[in-house]
Amino acid sequence: MTSPTPRALIAEDEPILAAALAHALRRLWPELDIVATCANGVEALQQGLALRPDILFLDIKMPGKTGLEAAEELAEQWTEGLPFPHIVFVTAYDEYALAAFEHAAADYVLKPVNDARLGKTVERLQQRLRDGSGGSDGRSGSAAATPATPAAPAGEDNLVRLLAQLQAMVPPAPRLQMIRAAVGNSVRMIAMADVVYFEALDKYINVVCRDSEALIRTSLKELLPQLDPQQFWQIHRGTIVNASAIATAVRDEAGKLSLTLRQHPAQLRVSPLYAHLFRQM
Repeated sequence: MTSPTPRALIAEDEPILAAALAHALRRLWPELDIVATCANGVEALQQGLALRPDILFLDIKMPGKTGLEAAEELAEQWTEGLPFPHIVFVTAYDEYALAAFEHAAADYVLKPVNDARLGKTVERLQQRLRDGSGGSDGRSGSAAATPATPAAPAGEDNLVRLLAQLQAMVPPAPRLQMIRAAVGNSVRMIAMADVVYFEALDKYINVVCRDSEALIRTSLKELLPQLDPQQFWQIHRGTIVNASAIATAVRDEAGKLSLTLRQHPAQLRVSPLYAHLFRQM
């Protein structure tokens, strides 16, 4: 059972901005308990899981992990049944980008911190806590600005829409027609239709085909914009699957979703944030 006093975590890699946000929050919301200030996304993930705050103020661009990556991993690792924190993204994006946040129903604080805008955020959060939409009273559900636990798919949809909106602001890269993978002294040409799934392995990606595998030196973040989104679906922060290779989506007794594949023995875990892809039509 969480404390009736709302608890918040701030993740901001610029100490002056972190201190300014904390100072403004203490002035505008004296009852708020700021339990931690983190300097990067990795620390935000660790402290978020350890302290279970009611509210997270996450900078978008941080070393180690971005605020979006930290939010996604928190949602994946959050204890089922516990209300997920309300998330406010801290951003220096321009008005076009802010419109994407609004469309995705995610709250934000624009850098540098502005008391008038932050005051509206505080009022919004206080109302959501009073309404029981997640937060410090241990009540289930999530705010419109937050990703959610598996029990609240609407919140997950909000984070998924936010990620999609931010990705849409990046000019599309040319679609890959072929994967070129080094195998010894030769270069293997892999047709996209032959790929079953991509799996992140440290600094490499494992390209898994029906009867073979090959490594390419890139990241999923760099690869994803080059793939046809109708053909290749991200199902986890470390996995992209060829939709045509999916046989079934199976939910176990704990509510976790996994995929079985056609003509391949692997079973792939689906993050709660991408479970909406497999809802019955």
